[in-house]
Amino acid sequence: MSDEKNLPAVKDDGEHHGAVEVAEPIPDPGLEPHEPRITDIDPKAADRVERQVSAMFGLATLLVLGACVAYFAIPRDSILQFGPLSGNANNMVMGLCIGLALFLIGAGAIQWAKKLMVDEEISEDRHPAHSSPEQIAEITEAFKQGTAESGFGRRKMIRNSLIGALGVLGLPAIIFLRDLGPLPGRALYNTIWAKGIRVVNDVTDRPIKPSDMIVGQLVNAAPANLAPLQEEDPTAYQNAKAKSAVIVVRIKPSEIRTKPGRENWGVDGILCYSKICTHVGCPISLYEQTTHHVLCPCHQSTFDLADGAKVVFGPAARPLPQLPLAVDSEGYLVAQSGFHEPVGPSFWERG
Repeated sequence: MSDEKNLPAVKDDGEHHGAVEVAEPIPDPGLEPHEPRITDIDPKAADRVERQVSAMFGLATLLVLGACVAYFAIPRDSILQFGPLSGNANNMVMGLCIGLALFLIGAGAIQWAKKLMVDEEISEDRHPAHSSPEQIAEITEAFKQGTAESGFGRRKMIRNSLIGALGVLGLPAIIFLRDLGPLPGRALYNTIWAKGIRVVNDVTDRPIKPSDMIVGQLVNAAPANLAPLQEEDPTAYQNAKAKSAVIVVRIKPSEIRTKPGRENWGVDGILCYSKICTHVGCPISLYEQTTHHVLCPCHQSTFDLADGAKVVFGPAARPLPQLPLAVDSEGYLVAQSGFHEPVGPSFWERG
């Protein structure tokens, strides 16, 4: 341990012993001597650069128009081959045209700034983030001065070609709105479920009888008329499957809280609901037997199948649509009708 006897004596002679002397900061070297560019001293060189920049902007305009023409002129199913690589010709031509147009606009702007705008180096000290009225007035004046120095008003060829290139740049976006159609009409309201369609296991395609299910069991199912579509029209098959997938669950009848008007929609505790989450359309089948809750794996929306599949947790806005069930003459589960409301997430026409 140390005590006061072990401490060094302090000599108070007015001198600061042990202090670090701070060296003077590096002097400001200032700006390097200004060297004029060739375009500053040769009007012909400046005119040549002006023509180059205008050509870039003009070519960008033509490329954008070319993308619009390609959208209509090139068949959607045409393919371009580049050795081992290939791609859709329509998409590739439009992408190349728009990409090159953006590149030329950027390159032209850089060339304009580097070769023609005033080339004067300036320096200024840092200042607080808040601007005073005097500073605002100074900035406004500097903006006006910069506009004048850029030659935007004087070099009409560059100005007009730039305005033209930027003006047509939005044209493809307007034309591409055509791909948002045609309108779906009533397609999103309906599925291939109809009266008398059997409920089949979506893996084995075997029709389901009430005796095949025990209390607490959940089965992923589909309509019996779905499988034939796979050979007839693969696209229609995928669209139909996305809307018609269902889950079939068996719950003790005493635990079911039946909604008014749905008293005969189940068969001995067997209920059928759409498998498509009403939030963003994910398929759901994570089932808790004790709570009768089914969970969507995407955003954790939870539905109570014993209470009309109402939402008990998560972002889903509506219960899962229920499919009315019955039993046909051979004892298989069938639909009494199609769904009484659209399945899946919201869409514009539904509101």
